[in-house]
Amino acid sequence: MTIRYTLLTVAGALVLTACGSEMAEAPAPEAAPPGDAAPAAEAAPAAAEPADDGALPARIVAERGGFIPEGVEYDQANGRLLTGSIAEGTIFEIHGDGSMTAVVSDPELGATIGIEADEPRDRLLVANSGGFGEAPGRAGLAVFSLTTGERIAMVDLAATLGELPEGASVFANDVTVAEDGTVYATDTRMNVVYVVDGDYNASVMHRFEGIEGLALNGLVHHPDGYLLVADLGNGGIYKVPVDDPAATSEVALPEPMAGADGLVWDSAGNLVVVSNSSGMVTALQSDDGWTSASIAGVAPYEGQATTGAVVGDDIYIVHPFFQDPEALPIIERVTFQ
Repeated sequence: MTIRYTLLTVAGALVLTACGSEMAEAPAPEAAPPGDAAPAAEAAPAAAEPADDGALPARIVAERGGFIPEGVEYDQANGRLLTGSIAEGTIFEIHGDGSMTAVVSDPELGATIGIEADEPRDRLLVANSGGFGEAPGRAGLAVFSLTTGERIAMVDLAATLGELPEGASVFANDVTVAEDGTVYATDTRMNVVYVVDGDYNASVMHRFEGIEGLALNGLVHHPDGYLLVADLGNGGIYKVPVDDPAATSEVALPEPMAGADGLVWDSAGNLVVVSNSSGMVTALQSDDGWTSASIAGVAPYEGQATTGAVVGDDIYIVHPFFQDPEALPIIERVTFQ
């Protein structure tokens, strides 16, 4: 696939624009995230054991660089790790030995950022982006068969915004899916949350306004009917009721989640936040419906990571190496303390 911008542009821009993560899918036939995680043992049942449980090494080094994987996801139906690609757009399977297999190649893919495996509907949901702040950029949702890689839909999310102000840009960052198949996506440049129904009709669900420094990033869906959305700019987490977005509120945290990028539900019901600036993955739990949250554990790592994937009871994070695009990307398992 043709690279649509220079790698140097990517390296500079992604410090602020790096995407959010994916939700931990529950066992088929229903991909349901856990409920509130306090205590964790009383959360919804743990995710199903992956098809290749125990087969993944703790650290996987990709066989080549240059593709810059910002999003990572575990496909439970087929027992495989998937990554997006900022530079090439292709969705790859990363094998345990670091070898790569193209799963999805499509000429209309730009930079693939957040990716989500929707196993009950055999779909792979992809935040289709590009431009990194260049007007007008790109904000789309690409949908493919998880089994075959064939295109199901290509949705222009930005079209729902109408005419953009002069110099404005769009950037689709992360995607998540509800139990009924409704898809939600964030736009980091416009600070909106899009919603896409089962017929692939898109609209703006909620527009954040008046919050200085806000930069929407990762998001997850909760079965009680709300989204949790990361604010990369300020380190906050927002709760967005899907039936009443006007009632959006900020979750009270013990401390800001600096560099909050990827969000994912772990198998114990905690909200796992991958920071792309602090060298830390933080597990949060809540006993009041995510009005507030406390820290359940932390997992330090070296370098810069963006998003995480749930593999059984483990969390794997991806290191894209934005500042050195030719470096070999790494996917590694983190250990919570």
